Amino acid sequence: MSSSIIKPSAKISSQTTMGEFCFVGENVAIGHNCVIGNHVIIHDDTVIGDNVRLDDGAVIGKLPMKAAISATTKDQQLAPCRIEKDCLIGAKVIIYRGTKIGERVLVADLATIREDVTIGKYTIVGRGVAIENFCHIGNYVKLETNVYITAYSEVEDRVFVAPGVMTSNDNYIGRTEERFKHFKGVTLKKGARIGVNATILPGKIVHEDALVAAGALVTKDVPAKKIVAGIPAKVLRDVPVEQLLENQGWKDS
Repeated sequence: MSSSIIKPSAKISSQTTMGEFCFVGENVAIGHNCVIGNHVIIHDDTVIGDNVRLDDGAVIGKLPMKAAISATTKDQQLAPCRIEKDCLIGAKVIIYRGTKIGERVLVADLATIREDVTIGKYTIVGRGVAIENFCHIGNYVKLETNVYITAYSEVEDRVFVAPGVMTSNDNYIGRTEERFKHFKGVTLKKGARIGVNATILPGKIVHEDALVAAGALVTKDVPAKKIVAGIPAKVLRDVPVEQLLENQGWKDS
């Protein structure tokens, strides 16, 4: 007798393997040649493409919890979680309902991806990364270990975010009713790079091909193709020409 529970309406395609003590909910669709580890939970209506790997303890399609005083979690009907083909999902990753993950994405162990998030193709979400709700992450993005992407943020294509980077969306730091009118995440434009342990304050824009140095505190928008450093961050010099995205020879396929 199987140790896993698979609801009758779930559809699991051929040559997909499943470990011990898994749960697959109603109307789940799992593609061909998937590898599902032990203790994996796949909630109702989730759609998983071909050749996807879900490692031990992953939770896919989880419904959000709403605290009585939550400022960003909304009561709403969420679309099913969708993971496209050829993705790798690490151990104990939690991906909420209402999230769409593009093809060939890697989500490393212990990462959390909230509802109403889209992630483009070929992106890497590192170990322990947290992406809050209402975020868009582009293609070929790298979010390294323990990065925190606050709610209502946008990260465009080819952005690199080094380990330990923090972002914020609330200039009022949880006080006064006025704050509810002004929640705004960060925007990291195409090719932006953020150094280790940098902090980006609410609503700030790091423009195309800009570089934020390690440990910097971004309190103003960062101009395109400039390096900023310090607390608060100030323009230091131009990004070297050979480092510009246009000179890397990369092709987006």
